[in-house]
Amino acid sequence: MPKQKRIRDYGVKIGRLETGPSNSITDIEGVTVGHVTISENSGQTGVTAILPHQGNIFKEKLIASSHVINGFGKTMGTIQINELGTLESPIILTNTLSIGTAADALIGYMLEQNAEIGRTTGTINPVVCECNDMVLNDIRAGYVKKEHVLQALNNTSKVVEEGSVGAGTGMICYSLKGGIGTSSRMMKMEHGTYGIGVLVLTNFGTLTDLKVNGRAIGKELNRVLPESDEEKDKGSIIVIVATDLPVSERQLNRIIKRSVTGLSRTGSIIANGSGEIIIGFSTATTVPHEKQASLISFQTIYEEDIDVAFQAIGEAVEEAVLNALVTATHVVGRNGNERPAFKDLLQAYDIDLNS
Repeated sequence: MPKQKRIRDYGVKIGRLETGPSNSITDIEGVTVGHVTISENSGQTGVTAILPHQGNIFKEKLIASSHVINGFGKTMGTIQINELGTLESPIILTNTLSIGTAADALIGYMLEQNAEIGRTTGTINPVVCECNDMVLNDIRAGYVKKEHVLQALNNTSKVVEEGSVGAGTGMICYSLKGGIGTSSRMMKMEHGTYGIGVLVLTNFGTLTDLKVNGRAIGKELNRVLPESDEEKDKGSIIVIVATDLPVSERQLNRIIKRSVTGLSRTGSIIANGSGEIIIGFSTATTVPHEKQASLISFQTIYEEDIDVAFQAIGEAVEEAVLNALVTATHVVGRNGNERPAFKDLLQAYDIDLNS
């Protein structure tokens, strides 16, 4: 597959902090991502799977938290995350009407790995997130099957493909083609250097609100497009946050709340019909499923060190959204519906993002 041209390849540098080596969520050690893309005629959808680490996530849980900016969404699994402060399954992204299929497949995947679930211990909290791709995808047709979810789970990689892939295949962002995007930032502290990475599923916003590094590029495009395809904002965004920063569940929650700063800098107004759901986890400490004879202990950062993490997540979310836009490709789907690709418009109208 040819190398995708990301927002930095257009001369746009977001923020002040340095990125990780691949500028993706997989810069956090142990995190991998897999996609299954369904793209044929009215079927424009798919599955994206995130493995938080390469061990048994049920037996070695991670500190986790979720945050709802606007609750117009159907995400599964956040109630237990917020109650217990841990993540015990991979995370699946798909379309809104496929969350049941995805949950069934994820439960089966976890049962196969853990014979004690539902026998000698409790059950499993599957985490499944969604956005509505019904404009480009015939969402009622149920194209996503269990085997697609399992394929995504069993074929993850540190290399993250972006744009019109996986769960992002049929998504729309700022009235243009949206999809999957990722980015990361490094955080230097007195006691070490840590990373924070995000992966976004973008399906929100209207064209005239779009900004790139503060520039109102959406308004510029709206003026030159022969026919405006701008729609009322009624989509969603899922933000998955990974970090190796040693934090408590409370500290992690404070960090992931700041995702809104990155969304806002791209132009989002967090509209009524848009669901903004954030799920974050830290790989710094694992929490054993089985009761231990000794106390469980883990380290956390000093509270006043947290500002750099606030900055990092805002920058990473902003860049991930722009990466999703600029890597997305033109898709024709249900009833011939289509949305232009941002990169095609930049080329067609000779727009220099670095000017």
